[in-house]
Amino acid sequence: MDSFDLDSLVHLEQTFYDAGFKDGFDHGRIHGLIEGRALGREKGFEMWEELGFYEGFAKTWIQILQKQGRATDRAYTHASHLMESISQFPRANPSPSSVEASEMDIPKLFRQIRSRYKALCSSVGVKPSLRSNDPDSTPSTNRDDSSSQNQKVWRLEPSPQEQMSF
Repeated sequence: MDSFDLDSLVHLEQTFYDAGFKDGFDHGRIHGLIEGRALGREKGFEMWEELGFYEGFAKTWIQILQKQGRATDRAYTHASHLMESISQFPRANPSPSSVEASEMDIPKLFRQIRSRYKALCSSVGVKPSLRSNDPDSTPSTNRDDSSSQNQKVWRLEPSPQEQMSF
């Protein structure tokens, strides 16, 4: 009769458990990387969409204020600070081991950018339109509110042709 290893039989359940754990861990790691990349791409797009809106808003008001000769106004200063804050936002994904990545606080920088945007809106007399789905946003700034979609930023006077009724 062949020699029978009794120790392997005693630890049989643990052996199968360890093999299953290793296979599951490896499989989960692969799927976690794939899902993490997809989520990162989605959130990155949302962040840059919001930043692009703020940058376009600031550039527009800088141009308007320069053409009006009001480059020393508070609004111009707010717009310049907003542009400066946006320029500090990282344009590349830093490696986790770099010093720059450990010192960068993206949520804090985003809050500062939003605050500067609100200050600019206040100084030019425009109601802020926050573009994020951030839980820190106030409920009145949700984009799903159908009444806010129909509101105009500036009140428009009817054209002379619209005033005539025949």
